[in-house]
Amino acid sequence: MERRKLTPQGEERKAELLSKAAELFAERGYSRTRVSDIVKAAGVAKGLFYWYFDNKDALFNELIEDTSRKLRGAQADAVESIDDPLERIYLGTIASVQFVAEHHRLYALMQAESAENELLVKALRSTSELYAANIAAILRDGQKAGVVRSDDSPELLAWGVLGTVSYFAYFQRFAKLSTES
Repeated sequence: MERRKLTPQGEERKAELLSKAAELFAERGYSRTRVSDIVKAAGVAKGLFYWYFDNKDALFNELIEDTSRKLRGAQADAVESIDDPLERIYLGTIASVQFVAEHHRLYALMQAESAENELLVKALRSTSELYAANIAAILRDGQKAGVVRSDDSPELLAWGVLGTVSYFAYFQRFAKLSTES
């Protein structure tokens, strides 16, 4: 579907559809949630749903993209005024785990759905690659500053950080960890 230019009201309505879909997907699962359930929860006509999305799969994929944008925003907010590369990684990691904790039901659903949804697998892979690239850039800065060993590959280290965050997020999705201090 071609991206439409939306008014502020249209953006709000679309965000409401995404929000209600996220709630219903987390509560019922993807396959047991129908478009009619989403529009009923959002209080809109079914035709309006199709103004914004081609189908439920398109909405789900946009929900993944939207969640990824919000996660990156939470990470950026956490490290905004921090110069030290290791502190940036630490605080970004904490923000990531807390974000997943707050959205653990949605993340559990994404994990379950990724087994059968190739588009979701691609979206999750793309998000992971972007995260690793961002961490690698911070690690390169740390190598230049002399706070990260320069004989280690920043890309390899970045994937290690991603693995650690993913492991914490895995447990967080199932509410097995507390992120409170």
